[in-house]
Amino acid sequence: MVSSPTPLKTPLKGSQLKSDIHSEWCPGCGDFGITNSIQQAIAGLGMKPWETFIVSGVGCSGKVPHYIHTYGMHTLHGRSLAFAQGAKLANPNLHIIAAGGDGDGYGIGAGHFVHAGRRNMDMTYVVFNNEVYGLTKGQASPTLAQGAQPKSLALPNPTTAINPVTLALACGYTFIARSYAFDAKHLKETIMKAIQHKGMALIDVLQPCPTYNNIHTKDYFAEMVDVGGSQVPRVYYLENEGYDGVVKNPNDINEVNAKQAQCFEQAHKVEDRVALGVYYQIERPTFQDILKKNIPLLNEFTPVELPYYDPQTMIANTDLSKAAADFTI
Repeated sequence: MVSSPTPLKTPLKGSQLKSDIHSEWCPGCGDFGITNSIQQAIAGLGMKPWETFIVSGVGCSGKVPHYIHTYGMHTLHGRSLAFAQGAKLANPNLHIIAAGGDGDGYGIGAGHFVHAGRRNMDMTYVVFNNEVYGLTKGQASPTLAQGAQPKSLALPNPTTAINPVTLALACGYTFIARSYAFDAKHLKETIMKAIQHKGMALIDVLQPCPTYNNIHTKDYFAEMVDVGGSQVPRVYYLENEGYDGVVKNPNDINEVNAKQAQCFEQAHKVEDRVALGVYYQIERPTFQDILKKNIPLLNEFTPVELPYYDPQTMIANTDLSKAAADFTI
């Protein structure tokens, strides 16, 4: 089962989802490719802009809601998932896309990242991963490798890096994928898969920062590398290598364990190449599914529609008289 949006009768084009706000990103920034792919994915699924809500934190990626013609909110540093989950709980009919940077999502917002995964909220989280805090002069983000020294650092990075794929796996994310900012076709298709997935989806999007990261540049991703004496593209696709990250039977613990082990091994593979694709996907009840079981009224109403009284007895669900008394002078 997937949470496919009900498409518009006349789908919009991606270009119609571009706002008229001037972009402030640096020339050559990967943010352009990611934002364009989000627009193309929304258009490709025929999603209604008025049922789509894009939430961002702080950082270069925080500008995304400004540039896409849907509802959106630019929130606090590391807090995009907190706002996004609140919006989804209030109105489960919304299609939520949260956007964040690697510092925003895996650093300041790491606590929210963990708990969003274990709740399995039905939404998509797109993380712009360029290994630096681009908005504040290129400090090392949580994904920069130990010993790496992009031009913005005076000394090599002294700390080890977070692996977003295995972190998401440990937290309970039910769709985990990786794509690349300048591979528009793959990124668009991956975002569409994530939106259609019913559950918490992470897409870790690798991207160059042309201003501060002179290690993993656009040229680096475009290079050919030697594999067994043959020159092959650095970037490759898991699906083309026979890798299948989708769990077919979530009740088969042996299959689940095998797919999780495969995901862990792939994510930690030491190689000069960069693997894109779906690392892991499984279906399991979402937070909303469980709430509906615990609170039957949610099968009839969204939380924002809930009546303040019991429709059977006409008695108020919440007695505010005591709370009101506390404010009485």
